[in-house]
Amino acid sequence: MTGVIEALHIYDEHNSLVLSHTYTSRPLAATYLLPLYLAHPVPRPNLIHLPNTNPPTLVFSLTHANLLFLLTTSSEVEPLLILEFLHRVVDALEEFLGAPLLAHKLEASYDVVAQLLTELCDAGTVSTTEPNALRDLVEVEGFMDKLLGNLNLPTPASTTTGIGSSSNSSISGTALSSSSSLPRRTASPLGQLGPAAPALPWRRANVRHTSNELYADIIESLRVTLAPSGRPLAAFAHGTIAFTSKVSGVPDLIMTLTAPGSGGGRKGGGSGGGLAGMVELPVFHPCVRLNRWREQPGVLSFVPPDGRFILGGYEVDLMPGFSEKDGVSLLGLGQGSGLRLPVSVEVKTGLGVAGADFEVRVSVNRVFGSTGAGGGGQSGWGGAGLGGGGRGFGVGLPQAGTPASPALQDLVVTVPLPADVRNLSEIRPTRGDATYNPGDRALEWSISNKELAQGTTSFALRCTVVGQMVDDEIEDSDPTGFGFGTGGDAYTYDELYQSSPQSAMKPTTDAGAGERDERRTAQNKILMPSSASVSFAVKGWLASGIKVESLQLDPRRSRGLGEGVKPYKGVKYLTVSKGGVEIRC
Repeated sequence: MTGVIEALHIYDEHNSLVLSHTYTSRPLAATYLLPLYLAHPVPRPNLIHLPNTNPPTLVFSLTHANLLFLLTTSSEVEPLLILEFLHRVVDALEEFLGAPLLAHKLEASYDVVAQLLTELCDAGTVSTTEPNALRDLVEVEGFMDKLLGNLNLPTPASTTTGIGSSSNSSISGTALSSSSSLPRRTASPLGQLGPAAPALPWRRANVRHTSNELYADIIESLRVTLAPSGRPLAAFAHGTIAFTSKVSGVPDLIMTLTAPGSGGGRKGGGSGGGLAGMVELPVFHPCVRLNRWREQPGVLSFVPPDGRFILGGYEVDLMPGFSEKDGVSLLGLGQGSGLRLPVSVEVKTGLGVAGADFEVRVSVNRVFGSTGAGGGGQSGWGGAGLGGGGRGFGVGLPQAGTPASPALQDLVVTVPLPADVRNLSEIRPTRGDATYNPGDRALEWSISNKELAQGTTSFALRCTVVGQMVDDEIEDSDPTGFGFGTGGDAYTYDELYQSSPQSAMKPTTDAGAGERDERRTAQNKILMPSSASVSFAVKGWLASGIKVESLQLDPRRSRGLGEGVKPYKGVKYLTVSKGGVEIRC
């Protein structure tokens, strides 16, 4: 596949063109491309083939911060390469322009954006995508440049070049700053000047920091599907290792990851605390030495870029091999199931006389972090090392949000409802706030962090559904009891005015009452929800049990740090479920 990128177009939330950058060939015009893209039904895939254009075109799309990125090519390319390139474009724009990425930022800094797009892709071929390398190549006008841009500064005689230059020659401050910010150039074998190729393309040269700090953040996203009985059907944790390096010189780091148990029952086993068979589909930054990981799974040896970057990612299947003997600190949701979660949900439908009520119960486990990730007394942020004990400020108790005391936050339960539901007549939560939006056909129940911190472990929500009015209900509706609701102006009150007390005490039997109740129960059964999803965040806990055992700086391989300098190191853990835990009714 030797295809190239032909053009990149950026549109705002109103489908107005913000930026169009052509790399090569004669691609489709941006105004002609957008209607063809919008003609496809929603949800639109990330790759669309337009066979009726001349030439036939592939359109790759990405939506970010209300901006639409469309990339076109007329030749066969690797789809994952192009989609990754779009994500790198977004990351680079946010790195230089700041997040969130808005249309007016692109318009106000077009000179920077044009330089970025040119460096990211050269004549249709993906080129420099590392933020540290782009910092050395892209010229950004700083505060001093804006302040001194219109001033003529005197230049010393020794800095002027050329024939006829004098000591009182001057150049603008902007030009002086621009020349000093350009990358250094070296002579090539052909005698031409070219940019010096850095030994580490992902790290800037001559990095200096007044405070040396190393931070590692491990974030896991849960995807769990549970049967009505609570038995897990599928459970995955997708992890991301975000690393922040603010160390002078060229540091060489070694980070060791471990997991609970020895990995018994899993394929591979091996070293690294069972990571060899536990972590699936690992991906790493180019700075990671893959040979070291293959020899010792769980050991990451790398020279980090300067600043914040994604060190790696992984996937963990929480279903096979996880049991009580593994020591995984998770909350059980079903009898005999090894899967545990910080929150369990139970949904009961068809309650009430007519079966028009349903109830959602949420149970919170308060001990899920006692032996979980980093639960051996390790704090979320250490001092010079990764220890610290996880204590508060002189109170002798574990600090909330650390592995010693994980904190559950942002608990939201979403219950999708069928399209036949007209309204919810009653919504009765024991705690929190519940709202129903008929447009979204979903009931959202949120429990505040303050209520979660009070120690309550059980919450309940009961609702009554109201369906569409049917013909039988309209005919049978008689709010007055005098027959005015039976249609027309007929007065059909047939009950005798004079009746004995005995006859008045006898209950009137209606042969069709039982049939109506059964019919209403069957109709309300259709209105019951079929699933419920839970969103939450847990600070100081990971579902997979992975933790950072150590983070060391190799003094023999590191350069430019200085003797006796020990960087400040810290680790944080976070588990997020944005509607990822779903239980079926």
